[in-house]
Amino acid sequence: MAGHSKWSQIKRKKAVNDQKRGQMFTKLIRELTVAAREGGGDPNFNPRLRLGVDAAKSANMPQENIDRAIKRGTGELEGVTYEEIVYEGYGPGGVALYIETLTDNQKRTVAEVRHLLDKNGGNLGTAGSVAWQFDRRGMIYVDAVEVDEDVVFEAAVDAGADDVTSERGEYVVTAGAGALHEVRRALVGAGLPVASAQLAMVARNEVEVGGKTGEQLLRLLEALDDHDDVQQVHTNADLDESVLSRAL
Repeated sequence: MAGHSKWSQIKRKKAVNDQKRGQMFTKLIRELTVAAREGGGDPNFNPRLRLGVDAAKSANMPQENIDRAIKRGTGELEGVTYEEIVYEGYGPGGVALYIETLTDNQKRTVAEVRHLLDKNGGNLGTAGSVAWQFDRRGMIYVDAVEVDEDVVFEAAVDAGADDVTSERGEYVVTAGAGALHEVRRALVGAGLPVASAQLAMVARNEVEVGGKTGEQLLRLLEALDDHDDVQQVHTNADLDESVLSRAL
């Protein structure tokens, strides 16, 4: 879990310029649209959409943008149709990569993902080649400032969470995918400063990566994350702290 949460924290803590903000909104809008298309436009009865709305609000997306994205998904407004495609592959050092995308052009996306992998010491694998190394889990991030870990742990476990760890100024609460919303609601109800929550593919076992290989992997992860079609990138790499510090 450490490798995934470190990478997630790096993405969220990097300074956000206008371009990054635009990219983030693009990804969030696509997720809202697909979630509404798949499960309806009411977040109270659509857990995926509720998670997307929470993420959009945390990113300070205007409510009108959220509403338009949902209406495109439900068909009330015209919009592009996106499909969900997962690509599996390997990065520098042979680490596993599980790449989730939302795209309106599968041929373009696979070609561009393959190019980024080839350019940065990785390669595209076949379906199922690395998925078995991950489990779908709920991840909730709580700001550790002025909050005692015992308080977070007690509230999280009472709500059904599996574990709480501390990394880079945050507590990372792990829960089953189906328990994510219940645990998040309990933490917020307890007055804890929840920064964000997401469903993620968490590696069962990790591979330590550092040095030049780690730097090359970090460049690949950042390149994939910068691609508009890529929603999330999951890896079983436990990146060395010296490598991660260069990304901040």
